[in-house]
Amino acid sequence: MNNFPKLKMTRLALALAGLVALLPHGARAHCDTLDGPVVNDARTALSAGDVTPVLKWIAPADEAAIRAVFDHVLKVRKNGESARSLADMYFFETVVRVHRASEGAPYTGVKPAGTDPGPVVRAADAALETGSVDPLAEKVAQKVAEGIRHRFARAKEAKAHQNQSVAAGREFVAAYVEFVHYVENLHKAVGGHGGHHAGAADEHAH
Repeated sequence: MNNFPKLKMTRLALALAGLVALLPHGARAHCDTLDGPVVNDARTALSAGDVTPVLKWIAPADEAAIRAVFDHVLKVRKNGESARSLADMYFFETVVRVHRASEGAPYTGVKPAGTDPGPVVRAADAALETGSVDPLAEKVAQKVAEGIRHRFARAKEAKAHQNQSVAAGREFVAAYVEFVHYVENLHKAVGGHGGHHAGAADEHAH
């Protein structure tokens, strides 16, 4: 990968994969589907009559409320098949909503089973199933390297013409800011700290 040490890129890939999972859409949608991990654990809890399996998705501050909802749902489920279905869905929706709120994500309902969470989440799940993260790390690292090279090439080309006109100069600044911010954010994702360029870049951005 040219100037990127393999270990550094692997760390970067893993960090970015983790960041994707924290986004308020895409990967997060994996946790609000009827066949996603949150609802699957909610089903297990209802089947066993024990709320414990679902509590790992709930922040400590919300645990008492979820326990109360769970106890109420268990009682309602005894009133026939229709009541059971309604009560189960209410519990699924409540758990998903509370889980997403704890992550700072909006609640947009429980999505149907089979909703595609996206390639990164699928690859992350596959990594956990197979016990190997290498394919995921390599895939994300490749995308990261492509993103860096693309922005670098644009900034390099714009720099060569920056003094031809004010418009050309502004085009360079835009490309420079995008390139620097992209690299800086990647560096922060692997535990680095923003350098003094951040202030200058932000100044350009405004």
